[in-house]
Amino acid sequence: MSLRSRSIQIARTALRKELQLSSASSAQAWQRSLVAKNNMSVVPASSSYSVDFLTLRSFSTKPEDAAVEEEPAAAADETNTAADESTDASSSESANGGTDKTIADLEQQVKDLKDNLLRSLAEQENTRRIAKRDVEQARSFAISSFAKSLLETSDNLSRALDAVPEELRHDHDHHPVLATLYEGITMTDDGLTKAFTKNGLEKFGVAGEKFDPNLHEALFEYPDPAGEPGSIGQVMKKGFMLNQRVLRPAEVGVVKAP
Repeated sequence: MSLRSRSIQIARTALRKELQLSSASSAQAWQRSLVAKNNMSVVPASSSYSVDFLTLRSFSTKPEDAAVEEEPAAAADETNTAADESTDASSSESANGGTDKTIADLEQQVKDLKDNLLRSLAEQENTRRIAKRDVEQARSFAISSFAKSLLETSDNLSRALDAVPEELRHDHDHHPVLATLYEGITMTDDGLTKAFTKNGLEKFGVAGEKFDPNLHEALFEYPDPAGEPGSIGQVMKKGFMLNQRVLRPAEVGVVKAP
């Protein structure tokens, strides 16, 4: 039994005792007034003319009715108390369920935010790596167009050098003008080659090398007993490579088996 129900029962018992005492006092006063009107002597409480307490209670039913009405009120209070307790229990369970749901939602939000953060960091890293590669390529191959425009000049210098016979290239006694011209062309070609090398542009393609389709462009094949089949026998144009990337393949003639 709850504390509230116990308090209500104690108050009810005290009220009943007070009502009984009040009823007894009222009965005695009524008996005295009746004796005085009829000139009767007071009848002892033990005589047969004593007024029954139950009879006197019929003159005032309000206290009894109040007591009777208090019983449903007490039962209603007990019912309300039980309902309050059940409501508190259900509220507590609902609060616990709501707390668990809130924690699960927060954990899911943290997980989603962490995943988004990792994705953002990965995208930033990829963007940074791509930008760095683009900058390096732009720096390395920015002169590609300019270098291509100078390749023909280098080719023409090489043709001019090859056009001078070997026996006259250094004959300053009999052919001083031709020898001097050859030296001038050679110096010009050497200076251009140094400028190419300084900027990452290198020549390749020498007779006797193994043919590589990634580096060489075969213009023709011819049999050569002195050469190895599959090797480069003649170089028509030198190849150029810019920062380890083929800018122009070498145009060559390939030796084939006889």
